[in-house]
Amino acid sequence: MNTTASPAVKKKKSGLLSNLIINVAIPALILSKLSGDDVLGPVWALVVALAFPLGFGLWELKHAGKVNFFSVLGIISVLLTGGISLLQLPPSYIAIKEALIPGLIGVIVLVSQYTPYPLVKKLLINPELLDMPKLEQALAQQNNAEAFNQRMARAGYIVAASFFMSAVLNYILAKAIVVSQPGTTAYAEELGRMTWLSYPVIVLPSMVMLMGAIIYMFMQIGRLTGQSLEEFILQ
Repeated sequence: MNTTASPAVKKKKSGLLSNLIINVAIPALILSKLSGDDVLGPVWALVVALAFPLGFGLWELKHAGKVNFFSVLGIISVLLTGGISLLQLPPSYIAIKEALIPGLIGVIVLVSQYTPYPLVKKLLINPELLDMPKLEQALAQQNNAEAFNQRMARAGYIVAASFFMSAVLNYILAKAIVVSQPGTTAYAEELGRMTWLSYPVIVLPSMVMLMGAIIYMFMQIGRLTGQSLEEFILQ
């Protein structure tokens, strides 16, 4: 009998392309093209469009094996959009909601900076990519563990700023585009247009800032350990 333990099967994560298709492309197309009274109508087009990111978020939660904070916020965001729209609240509520989610994440990242468990460390340093015990040992040998934490704090402010910038841009974009009364075809089409524009206008600048923070931390690893980053990448 083979007594060798089989390796744990890693949970498969969704890729960027699948995220864009399910969370952006499909809902935007449904809202833009199928919200007319002669097709689905504005209400059902909204329900069907929001079902895709909601179902995808629930699927990710189930397959992650643990509660993911950002997935939960994404699901809440979809539910808030649905609630505001179906209750036919003023369109200004959409702008507030669009700013609320990234703004809340920014506040949480900022507050966590002053706790023993800064959230930015999980965002920028992936334990599935880097050998953290080896990295911590190398930093300790160079007496640079505290310096590394200071650099991480600086990166944390960059990350928090990216979310605050996203909140402001979200609010401006939603306020400018979503102006019609919920329950109308025009409102559904405006939601679709906002969804399309959110990525080039909001997500791309935020991603540039986040990538800048990641590159900054990778450079600091080399400087503070005296070794190349490749030394700490898991095989």
